[in-house]
Amino acid sequence: MRNKNTWLTTRLRFSIWTLVMVFVLNLTVKGTPSTHIWIPSTDIQGFNTWHLGIDNYIRTQKVNGIRGAGIYDIGLTTGVLPFKKVQAEVGIDYLSMGDNVYDDHPLYFNAKIGMPEGAIFTNSPAIAIGAFNFGTKSKLTNYNITYGLIAKTLPILGRLTLGYYMGNKDILVDELGKRANSGLLAAWDRTMSEISDKLWISVDYQGGMSYIGALNVAFSWSFSKNVSVIFGYDIYNNRKAMYNSVNTNANTFTTQLDINF
Repeated sequence: MRNKNTWLTTRLRFSIWTLVMVFVLNLTVKGTPSTHIWIPSTDIQGFNTWHLGIDNYIRTQKVNGIRGAGIYDIGLTTGVLPFKKVQAEVGIDYLSMGDNVYDDHPLYFNAKIGMPEGAIFTNSPAIAIGAFNFGTKSKLTNYNITYGLIAKTLPILGRLTLGYYMGNKDILVDELGKRANSGLLAAWDRTMSEISDKLWISVDYQGGMSYIGALNVAFSWSFSKNVSVIFGYDIYNNRKAMYNSVNTNANTFTTQLDINF
């Protein structure tokens, strides 16, 4: 018969290790977290709420005579902390980029933890740190992008967001293969209550000369309390940057269906 103390010790170690692994996974594992248009936002899913996102990016131009494939993303995100002042979310995405090599490894993970506006002190900004595009294939889909953000809503003007990101230097490169794995994150967004509480507009920007650097403009219409659609346009910083050997970085038109439940 197995020694009871040994069994308890082993079980305790296993439980502690499991908790550690869950914590690490929750804090380090994109697909897409809660976003503005292209970049992450300080918004975080509430505890035990779920968000389904279906995003399409359709190439509208050609580069060197090649239009290139679009990008299609289906993602699921959920809130995991039952607190008002400290919140967190985790998510998984199925991402198709029109390339058999990448599309053989379509799963990406993301996570975010942060505090909403006013949580630290009266009128304090929202803050968030997170990670996205944690793929499953080393040296191919492990973009491993981490970021930090602060955001503040101002009367009349709307919400301003500012931050910075860093990712895998071996994958996030420019057209010459030079490192382009970090940059500015910035956004402005506002609900246009003067027109309708259902109308939201935003502009966001991700710096850098890799294929993920872009300026994005969009508006969203809420068809119900839990369903909205974003219509936007993405202007990439470096149209010569290529995320694989066959595709282009031509500008895209995007639609993003968001369902909360």
